[in-house]
Amino acid sequence: QVQLVDSGGGLVQAGDSLTLSCVASERPYGNYVMGWFRQAPGKEREFVAAIRWIGGTTSYADSVKGRFTISRDNAKNTVYLQMKSLKPEDTAVYYCAAARRLTLVTTRSEYGYWGQGTQVTVSS
Repeated sequence: QVQLVDSGGGLVQAGDSLTLSCVASERPYGNYVMGWFRQAPGKEREFVAAIRWIGGTTSYADSVKGRFTISRDNAKNTVYLQMKSLKPEDTAVYYCAAARRLTLVTTRSEYGYWGQGTQVTVSS
């Protein structure tokens, strides 16, 4: 069973950059998809980005395309979310997640493993 620990959140100003990290307790062998979701106060948890562990293909929510980049480091069992040009509306708790799937998935219910979440606050 994969355990995920996400970190890297903080308080930044609009326009700043921040990189989140997600360390997996073991290398996700096989067909795993790693994703990032976020949840703002009073809102549903929403998809942000995903990457196939094998192959590295990616998918992004429209709201973050061109600003966020998801990547993985096989040697470190780590997935990153690089966030640039941050906006106040990016403020949320960000969660790393893993899904045992062949293809990229963006639905929360597809992911069976979750990190504890890390807070990102963007001030205007």
